[in-house]
Parts: sequence; C-alpha cells; structure tokens
Amino acid sequence: MSNRGMAVSFFFISTLLFCTRYLVASIYLSTETSKTKELFNQGLSLTGNTLLILSIIALIIGVVYLIWDRITSPK
Repeated sequence: MSNRGMAVSFFFISTLLFCTRYLVASIYLSTETSKTKELFNQGLSLTGNTLLILSIIALIIGVVYLIWDRITSPK
C-alpha cells in the first residue's frame, strides 16, 4: 500500500475513534429522561480521554504519512 493509502487509512481510523467517543456518551445517556448540555458533557467526561488521545495519535500518523508521500513521490 502506498503512503497516501496509509495516510487515508489513518485519517479514517482517527475519525472513527473520535466519533466513537461521542457515540459511547450518547448510548450511556440514552436512558436519561432529561437531555441537557451539562448532562452530556458529564457523560462525555465519563468516557475518558483514551479515545481522544488515540484519535489524535492516528491523525498525526496520517499527516506524517501524507507528508512523507509528498516528499518521496517523483515530481
């Protein structure tokens, strides 16, 4: 797989991890009767920062692969 394909794969993984964080918070709060911004932020904080950190790492890796592809590709 080319570096550009690897970059796109890591961008997809980053997006998937970032969206999963919000989906988990939504599923966690699905049984609540009142839906407020404060309650959602509390549910989001309960999911932790692991998915956010992993999505940022995947995004950085994708950017590195994209830059590497632009540097090494013939003009």
